[in-house]
Amino acid sequence: MTDFTMTTDADGVATIVWDTVGKSMNVMNQQGFTDLDMLVGQALADDAVKGIIITSGKKGSFAGGMDLNIIAKMKDSAGDEPARGLFEGVMEMHGVLRRIERAGMDDKTNKGGKPIAAALPGTALGIGLEIPLACHRIFAADNPKAKIGLPEIMVGIFPGAGGTTRLVRKMGAMAASPLLLEGKLNDPKKAKAAGVVDEVVPADELLAKAKEWVLSEPKIVKSWDEKGYKMPGGAPYHPAGFMTFVGASAMVNSKTQGVYPAAKALLSAVYEGALVPFDTALKIEARWFTNVLMNPSSSAMIRSLFINKEALEKGANRPEAPDQRVQKVGVIGAGMMGAGISLVSALAGIEVVLIDSTQEAADKGKSYTTAYMDKGIARKKATEEKKEAVLGLINATTDYAALEGCDLIVEAVFEDPSVKAEVTAKVQAVTGPDCIFATNTSTLPITELAKASNDPEKFIGIHFFSPVDKMMLVEIIKGKETGSVAVAKALDYVRQIRKTPIVVNDERFFYANRCIIPYINEGIRMVKEGVEPALIENAAKLVGMPLGPLQLVDETSVDLGVKIAKATKAAMGDAYPDGEVDEVLFWMFDEGRLGRKSNAGFYAYDEKGKRQGLWEGLAGQYPVADEQPDLTTVQHRLLFAQVLEAVRALEENVLEDIREGDVGAILGWGFAPWSGGPFSWLDIIGTPYAAERCDQLTEAFGPRFATPALLREMADKGQSFYGRFGQEAAAA
Repeated sequence: MTDFTMTTDADGVATIVWDTVGKSMNVMNQQGFTDLDMLVGQALADDAVKGIIITSGKKGSFAGGMDLNIIAKMKDSAGDEPARGLFEGVMEMHGVLRRIERAGMDDKTNKGGKPIAAALPGTALGIGLEIPLACHRIFAADNPKAKIGLPEIMVGIFPGAGGTTRLVRKMGAMAASPLLLEGKLNDPKKAKAAGVVDEVVPADELLAKAKEWVLSEPKIVKSWDEKGYKMPGGAPYHPAGFMTFVGASAMVNSKTQGVYPAAKALLSAVYEGALVPFDTALKIEARWFTNVLMNPSSSAMIRSLFINKEALEKGANRPEAPDQRVQKVGVIGAGMMGAGISLVSALAGIEVVLIDSTQEAADKGKSYTTAYMDKGIARKKATEEKKEAVLGLINATTDYAALEGCDLIVEAVFEDPSVKAEVTAKVQAVTGPDCIFATNTSTLPITELAKASNDPEKFIGIHFFSPVDKMMLVEIIKGKETGSVAVAKALDYVRQIRKTPIVVNDERFFYANRCIIPYINEGIRMVKEGVEPALIENAAKLVGMPLGPLQLVDETSVDLGVKIAKATKAAMGDAYPDGEVDEVLFWMFDEGRLGRKSNAGFYAYDEKGKRQGLWEGLAGQYPVADEQPDLTTVQHRLLFAQVLEAVRALEENVLEDIREGDVGAILGWGFAPWSGGPFSWLDIIGTPYAAERCDQLTEAFGPRFATPALLREMADKGQSFYGRFGQEAAAA
């Protein structure tokens, strides 16, 4: 079956309908390009056809873009000369869209040709906008839920089917930059105001308006195909255009720190393409797009941030169990975490009972939702009616009896086993036998906490990240006796609240904190060694970490670090490895420098809490050494501190799926997104080199960098993690 079909009406208008078989939204594949090209060619060759409309058979949307599974594999399927194969494949796509754009016009005179309109019922993303940009007029239905844009940069590539070149020629580099470099999406009216689409019309008039235009004998030649074309805002050699590109270059390097290849390639394609005729610009765009696809970062980002993330959100690792969607959730503890959990639950339409020890505290927790909705109303993202509906779902109370009828409890009280045990008993005195009890904890072992439950099979850990409404990851932790229904309930709930779940087995610090704490500790350890703090922080950012380890301590608070250190030392005894870290951390604590919350930490702050740079007093206690390590050594210490824990987590079956390890790392603590996550990074550098580098770091800095047995074995066999543990390997 074909995804594209064409009919021609009595007035001579051919309508090509895109309707991807078996998908809720259209996605483009290689066969789709062939079919579209063939139908357009037939219509242009038919004397009875006066013009063409390209539209969608999907209600409320035009297309979601290219099938990223195909893009991720393009390099591997490009033959013995992958760069040549990729370039030729991309140029074939350009040829299809250029034939739409030229529509049979004479190349010398621009005479003739047939008008081609794009009629967008709704969302048009990626190639779903690049095709309309090649058409002569874009009609969009007045659908406020629709999103129109080019979000490719968010998954490590850029619009490579002419979208980059056409958008810049249509709007100018300055106006196009937020759409290209930030992947900004607009609703139809904003897309029209920005100059992306040409007309916004009532949904029920979409095809009629497009047909009316097609039959009006419009001028169809694009401005960039006419003599004397001048780029809006100025070309690079124009004074205004020159300043645009200087600023854009500075912005890209500031935001990406040079580790995201797609952004730099995009800017290069725009700059170089603006200096030459349109068809040459398309070739330049194709070469830079090929360059990005040849970089392992792009395929790793696509795999982790799209393919794997989407698979986890759809329940890739969900156990067999009936539908466990939550109807009524009880949230115990109305502090920052509980308030956030209540908010996201109510936003998902779930009835919430929010309990705290005093009515004042419970009401304060509910007020978090009030403030959130008020901000949404101020930004015109919500309405008073929506606010009342959401608040109406939250019952803030001190009465545990209100929990009757809850099918899920999320306990978010103080991180103390005795307090949690007391709450567990109170809750289970009210709830029914089928209610699942979830404890929100970042460090306490679930199996131990489950001992307070009357049914450990229905007891599970759910680790939310703060702030709950902004952080996309939720870590689900299975205790030793946790049953499959509890896991299914947790996964279905996380899907309801539109978060991304990973499921891990119970072990100290679970997965996320197990990896992020060594990163923080390595940064602090270097401070004690005399490494320049600015070198530590900037090395982290230059390798793609969103925050340096010292800033991260300030954000999470020094006293929390002290608390975790004491608890870990008590549990590990003589095996505790971080005494040197504690010396620095405890000194900071004693100095009253607790981080951002006290306006004093590794960084200095003004009275409003704004960072003023690293605290100069740190050097008084821990002087900077005369000889400093090279940048790569600092970066490798910070990265390997994290990835080795990820490998050990897989080795010890804390992680059951490397997809969860990569997605969890990026969404949970921002592990170098350009790399695709710790396992993808190890595959990029290669396991043999990783093992060799671990040996060097172990010799120089100690056994915490010792090569895990699994990594050593894989290095000896020349294996990659996705080659051995990826889904294709598992299916083989």
